Amino acid sequence: MPPQASLSRLVSRAVVLPRLNHTAGAIRTLRTAAETIPSTSIKILRLVDAVRQWRKPHMVNYRSVGLVPTMGALHEGHFSLIRAAARENHHVVVSIYVNPAQFGIKEDLASYPVTWETDAAALAKLDREFADDGANLGRISAVFAPTTPEMYPSGFPGQEINSKGSFVTITPVGEVLEGASRPTFFRGVATVCMKLFNIVQPDRVYFGQKDVQQTVVIKRMVKDFMLPTEVVICPTTRESDGLALSSRNVYLGPRRRRVAVVLSKALRAAEDKYKNDQLSRSDILGAANDVTTTVLQAQMELPPDQRVTFEVDYISLADPETLQEVDTVDPSKGAILSGAIKMQRVEQAQSGEDLGHSGGPAVRLIDNIILPPKAE
Repeated sequence: MPPQASLSRLVSRAVVLPRLNHTAGAIRTLRTAAETIPSTSIKILRLVDAVRQWRKPHMVNYRSVGLVPTMGALHEGHFSLIRAAARENHHVVVSIYVNPAQFGIKEDLASYPVTWETDAAALAKLDREFADDGANLGRISAVFAPTTPEMYPSGFPGQEINSKGSFVTITPVGEVLEGASRPTFFRGVATVCMKLFNIVQPDRVYFGQKDVQQTVVIKRMVKDFMLPTEVVICPTTRESDGLALSSRNVYLGPRRRRVAVVLSKALRAAEDKYKNDQLSRSDILGAANDVTTTVLQAQMELPPDQRVTFEVDYISLADPETLQEVDTVDPSKGAILSGAIKMQRVEQAQSGEDLGHSGGPAVRLIDNIILPPKAE
């Protein structure tokens, strides 16, 4: 049997990525499925008990474990986190779980890209890279791909703001910026990360700077709940034109993809002001707003079958620890520049145009730049 067929067969009978519900028969299938990605030693773990059994001897033998939490649809940004984890740990665990609690009731859970077969092949290739690179301490040892009933044993409580259930809520840092626009998002993030940390018990966890507010929330959670885990933040991975890599970029299609760099360009313009010793909010954010306004005006002058429209949700200049907005940057502390825009659906498609994954729904993009403290 050719390798690709073997991989397809494994996926079809062994891996069902989580949505909201699975039958008892599906759970039994998961329990008896094959245990590794083909042609690798990477274990596929779907049950909490299986992860704990795998983890126990490594703890006894003082072997470090690094965790890279993902929702699948892996890209180079994820791979950079996995590489960092392999350099610093004996074992790397990659979790692949589309957490419904991170989606609002009107958001894109149903259309979120589920690409297990591609992800598994990419992890196998990456692990072979590690085998040939003597600079790494460890390799990918396991993929944790649970179902929603496994992650929410009392039943998934729902995505509504007033849902009842067991949640982890980190405030006030989880209530501003993304939290203001998506009020259940960081509740979902903190809750699932607490679960993953308790299940895997990693020595280190790896997150990208692109989701900067998420990193602040997770670091606060680890500190406040005294979790024995080090949070490692890695730089944002970008395309050559500056667009931050994201699993949601597949929704864009070529036309919107060309305009999507507006956010990174706006943040860079604001960063330049800070580099030139301009510290006021009006100067720094004024530069960013000039970019978004200019780009949008230029798009609106194009005919409907060529233009791209977007809405700016926010562009923020915030304290690096509290994420509260600042009027003037304290040069001894620096600040965080961040923003979110919503790329609207294509107004009028051209014949045969590639609109992106799932027909090109509206896409919310985020990005940020850290303004470091200035030397005295």
